[in-house]
Amino acid sequence: MASKLAPDVSPDIAPSVAPSVAPNVAPSVAPNFTRMRTTARTRRLPRSRSLQVVLQWASLAVCVLAWHWVTTHRVHLGIVNFENVPSPAQTLDAAWALLQSPKLAHHLASSLQRVAWGYVIAAIIGVVCGVAIGRASWARIALLPPLEVLRPIPAVAWIPLAILMFPSSELSMIFITFTGALFPILLGTIHGTESVDARLIASARSLGAGRWDVLREVVLPGAAPGIVTGLAIGMGTSWFCLVTAEMISGQFGIGYYTWESYTVQRYPNIVVGMLIIGLLGMGSSVLIRFVGQRLTPWRTSAGGR
Repeated sequence: MASKLAPDVSPDIAPSVAPSVAPNVAPSVAPNFTRMRTTARTRRLPRSRSLQVVLQWASLAVCVLAWHWVTTHRVHLGIVNFENVPSPAQTLDAAWALLQSPKLAHHLASSLQRVAWGYVIAAIIGVVCGVAIGRASWARIALLPPLEVLRPIPAVAWIPLAILMFPSSELSMIFITFTGALFPILLGTIHGTESVDARLIASARSLGAGRWDVLREVVLPGAAPGIVTGLAIGMGTSWFCLVTAEMISGQFGIGYYTWESYTVQRYPNIVVGMLIIGLLGMGSSVLIRFVGQRLTPWRTSAGGR
């Protein structure tokens, strides 16, 4: 019976139903559904962004209010004592005095120059070695063991050796900054390189791509998220290590300013130096992420889908 119905139904129904339903339904329903989804998304985005901004500023306000309360009431919590901690008002006065001082430009220029040199050198070496370790077994065997031994060494431990190795304190501080930024960039690059799908590499080779073509067109774009993350983290650690070096062997710089404020007992200036370091580290890391997003537009489009 089924074999008898099939020839009778398909010639009569298919030509009459398919042209009348498909052209009328698909063009009318699908675009409307797409427009409805896009409209709903555009309606939700401003609200979510505004809510995020409000929550971010609210969290900062809560932290400042808590800081003001514990310092003005001289809170003593046993092992934690806020009696000698400067208040937000005292810190604001010290920040205003520093803004009017000509020393601020010297401090900022010295720190920025040291971070820039150390970070750029670390970025070049970290990305090159990370790609080599992630792609070549000989590089992993030869480079990874000594790097893993050196990675846990803190920046403070490098300072005496850096002073002995380099003829000037400026070069030693740049070296400390370099060591702080190198390992996050290296690990991020290794992780990003190893996470590239092997099927993409095999597909590129099957289409006739050479070794450098695969590296340029497949490996580096696929490893870009890990590289950008490592670059952003390396920027923050480079500021941390620079401040440590400036506290010991610097004459100008934000770290030296912070340590000098402690030695002369200008406690509000200590908080000012800490906040400047935090803002510079956060701003430079945000800048690295922004540049990384601009250089990897496929990540944004993929996330939008």
